Amino acid sequence: MAGRGRGVREDGESTAGVSERLMFAHAAPAEEAPLSLPELHPPAELPPPGGGALQPASPTGTVGQIPKQFGRVSLPALRRSVAVAATTELDRGVGFLLVPVFLAAGVIYYFSLNTEPDLYRPLAAVALMALCAAVSRSWQKTHLVFMASLFCALGFLAAKVETWRMATPMLGSEIQTRLTGRLVTAEAMANGRVRLTIDLVSTEYPTLRYAPDRVRLSARRIPPGMTAGSMLTGYAKLLPPTGPVRPESYDFSFDSYFSGIGGSGFFLGDPKLLAPPSTATTGAPLGARIASAVENAREGIADHIRSSIGGSEGEIAAALIVGVRAGIPDAINESMRRTGIYHIISISGLHMALVAGTIMFLLRGAFALFPDFSSRRPVKKYAAAIALASIAAYLVISGIVVAAERSFIMLAVMLVAVLFDRAALTMRNLAISAIAVILVSPHEVVGPSFQMSFAATAALVGAYAGFADYRAGKTTAPPVKRSFLRFLSRKLAVGVGGAAVTSLIAGSATLLFAIWHFQRVSPLSLLANLAVMPIVSLIVMPFAVLSALAMPFGFDGPFLYVMGKGLTAMIAISAWISERSPVDAVGLISIQSVLLATIALVIATMATTWLRLAAVPFALAALLAIPHVRTPDVLISEDAHLVAMPIGGGELAVNRERSNEFTTDNWKRALKAEDIVPPETFAKDALDIADPVDLPPGSPFYCTGDLCIGRHPSGAIVALAENRDSARPACGFADLIVINDATAYNPCWDQRVLVVTKRQLARDGSAAVFFDPQSATARAAIQYAVEKPYRPWHEQRKYTREARGLPPYEKPERAKPSQPDQ
Repeated sequence: MAGRGRGVREDGESTAGVSERLMFAHAAPAEEAPLSLPELHPPAELPPPGGGALQPASPTGTVGQIPKQFGRVSLPALRRSVAVAATTELDRGVGFLLVPVFLAAGVIYYFSLNTEPDLYRPLAAVALMALCAAVSRSWQKTHLVFMASLFCALGFLAAKVETWRMATPMLGSEIQTRLTGRLVTAEAMANGRVRLTIDLVSTEYPTLRYAPDRVRLSARRIPPGMTAGSMLTGYAKLLPPTGPVRPESYDFSFDSYFSGIGGSGFFLGDPKLLAPPSTATTGAPLGARIASAVENAREGIADHIRSSIGGSEGEIAAALIVGVRAGIPDAINESMRRTGIYHIISISGLHMALVAGTIMFLLRGAFALFPDFSSRRPVKKYAAAIALASIAAYLVISGIVVAAERSFIMLAVMLVAVLFDRAALTMRNLAISAIAVILVSPHEVVGPSFQMSFAATAALVGAYAGFADYRAGKTTAPPVKRSFLRFLSRKLAVGVGGAAVTSLIAGSATLLFAIWHFQRVSPLSLLANLAVMPIVSLIVMPFAVLSALAMPFGFDGPFLYVMGKGLTAMIAISAWISERSPVDAVGLISIQSVLLATIALVIATMATTWLRLAAVPFALAALLAIPHVRTPDVLISEDAHLVAMPIGGGELAVNRERSNEFTTDNWKRALKAEDIVPPETFAKDALDIADPVDLPPGSPFYCTGDLCIGRHPSGAIVALAENRDSARPACGFADLIVINDATAYNPCWDQRVLVVTKRQLARDGSAAVFFDPQSATARAAIQYAVEKPYRPWHEQRKYTREARGLPPYEKPERAKPSQPDQ
């Protein structure tokens, strides 16, 4: 892309900027004209237009502009214009940019299926599409259709192969057992507990016949000397992976399956160390030994950073340098999310670029101290090679997350281009990184990290490419001599304006994705980013790099101190803005709006001609489709323990005094509620439910004994019972009955009463209930989070005791030894 100053010569005179797309200017087809010799004129009659300044050609030519008199153009002329523009797009390489788009489409289609397909079907589809594409090379349009279909089939196949390759064994039911395993990671959390990821070796008391390979457990504390690679044992309670907390929300079973985690839980006591890493890793696979060494190095660096900086700043510094984020306090995480600067914590393109830029700046400065060497050697290539090695090490030590992978691939392509004296086509770099991530980890396509990181990057690259094309068609006047104060103020204004535009572009591109996944926006994100990003870019990350370089020599203290002060300022700014930020919960949006916005983003960022205007109708349709979603009237957790119902006025009524905080927070954002209303509890038989229809609409839950009742603002009555016997009286007045008993069945004869049992929820996951506002006698509709037949990441659901209609497992009491007769 055309950088600043590429159109300025060393003597200070300015020329037109140069855009990369000028390299493809010859590809623009033009209408045939009769061949004629140029008419000769005296030189005096050929003054350059524009007052003597040479006017550069437009980087996009005529195809980059809207056809003149567009409103009165005839249909044949419009078709010709579209054909010319489409041909130009293809000649400029848009076909390669669309490869990851079609790959992602195939991946999304695979994961959206209701049933698991066989492997031979996508293999056959790939072979057929490849054959058709090869045969149709003589027909361009048909060939393009078959190539697009081929890449869709390849994406589908990649997702299927990854699912088949992972085949993660998942725990089928809750159980307590003594386990022995090898420690993979140990992360200190903000609440004082330690989160352990363990590769199971054996279980006993009881021995699990279908034990998972890897589990994630928490412990109050771990013994000294227990690090990655250690053998440990302990008595633990294992839980199967949970599903979505509501329909169409994040699926934790899906994430666990592709992370290789077959169960979670906690130690009932402190785990015991059986063997240190030096002994435990003997005979282990080479990959396991390398992973343990890397993890121990990460933890060692993180501990050193925490001890040097201390407090919350130390936890954030450890997250920025080695990617260990578990210890950051929840209050700071929430304030950064509310202000829209949480992307700073996630290692991504910003961090990779700052690391590479700092390394190259230091090396170029060091080489400049030796002019004889620098004049004879390609020192720029040396700096690029060392920067490439540095960001590769940063990627490994930071944990290799999706955003870091994408950023590493992009920067690696750019640095390799420098090594081979090639131009770095930034949008092509993005396409290459997207292809690599999709083929290696297809499941990431449906996650928020992939979608938001690539959407933001594509929007920024496309916007600045368009701006570069705009500047390339302009004649830049020589710079006016200014005083130092005016020069400094102008640079400051340009920097602030650039940061604001960058934040606006990235925020707009990721807005609908953030709402879809998290049901929240950050109203003051622009202000927060303008205030925080200079601190991060000029203080935090450069001194983080300097501290990492000085750490092996023990001279990192001053650099970590400065980094800690910068983080203190960042935390203070984030907290101040968060306190003044309005409510960020925006509720649910339709999936159609997200898909339409994605199409608009693809067209707007990849098109280089006037065809980019085709993004406008898709963007408008996305905005119009946002409210086309029905908000649930009742939400039920998959264990039937928690039920929530909006009662108006921004209040959400729940049936438990103590509820799961994560679940209720998610429900509050989805239902646009601000306050939780706990139930009112009465002594057994103290609440008269003889005529519950007298409850006013919007009443919270009233509980007595094993029964709770509440009334939705629509007038529908919701009853929650602990067993079938307590649910039977509610059949006469309730519209919805939830029974927290896996052995119970429907006690009501009236088919208009919707009865949901714990067994149904164990099989089908959490549920959303919708009452019919038009008819008080119509049966309520229900939507479950998990559909059958099960996909591989939900197969374990059918093995739970609740799904089989069995009561909770009760450990038999040991018989007391008999006393001898006296």
